[in-house]
Amino acid sequence: MRKALIATLSALARREPRIVLLTGDLGYTVVEPFREEFPERFFNAGVAEQNMIGMATGLAESGFIPFVYSIATFAALRPYEFIRNGPVLHRLPVRVLGIGAGFEYGSAGPTHHALEDLAALRPYPGLTLVCPADCTQAQNALLKTWDLPGPVYYRLSKNDQLQVPELEGRFDLARTQVLRNGEDLLLIALGTMAANALAAAEALALKGVQSTVLALSSFNPSPDSDLAEWLSRFSLAISVESHSVSGGAGSLISEIIAERALNCRLVRCGVRTAPDGLSGSTAYLEEKHGISGEALARTALREMEYARYSK
Repeated sequence: MRKALIATLSALARREPRIVLLTGDLGYTVVEPFREEFPERFFNAGVAEQNMIGMATGLAESGFIPFVYSIATFAALRPYEFIRNGPVLHRLPVRVLGIGAGFEYGSAGPTHHALEDLAALRPYPGLTLVCPADCTQAQNALLKTWDLPGPVYYRLSKNDQLQVPELEGRFDLARTQVLRNGEDLLLIALGTMAANALAAAEALALKGVQSTVLALSSFNPSPDSDLAEWLSRFSLAISVESHSVSGGAGSLISEIIAERALNCRLVRCGVRTAPDGLSGSTAYLEEKHGISGEALARTALREMEYARYSK
């Protein structure tokens, strides 16, 4: 998504002189097109993410629309208090680009795994969170949110080839996107997990199980009404996120079920364990934590069997 996003940001910057880009000494081979076209609007803040958010806050207070670029854990967690005390409390249009959702920096180890960013940032109602499923949706999401009056956090994949054809690039704040229809099971996928949920749905179809797959791509505002409508149609739903099961998609869906007294059992698939020192590829870690397509299909079959026997 990185190159697609920078290309779109450059196109926006050609007509909007207030857009500036800051990086925390990252993004080489990605951010150069913007830097070369707008050298006076590009700032390398160095390995100093707190200072970078402070700079962005000052720029936003002065009338600019700053985008700050870093690996998701460094963009969201290192400067957490600065995001809260600056853009959030003052309702300033700072845009944080968090690269490498979930386990995408797999072999770099747990310091680089973005598994708590949404849980940390979601409590602030004025901070919009955008979690695109693929490159085309990321571009459309940027086009629809770059000029929001308050701050935005974009949780982005570093995979520049990621495409979910069923999505067709659709994005609207506070809405889900339907990727597949089925009557037996509801799968709700956060951001980049849409591809894994669709793979699970394909595997389940071979077993005679037809699934509806929803893409969840934004919080604050969250698609509460869409989710409630779909959850009311199913007795079993599975959420999948490359994130802790606490504080992200699974928590949002649980809250909706509880607050609206919906008759739907939710199985949350995400990260439940503390780091154990193991690292590896993204595929390895997703399988290990039960959020690969194959793991999701196994979970779905097990939970459907449990539901039949528990009646």
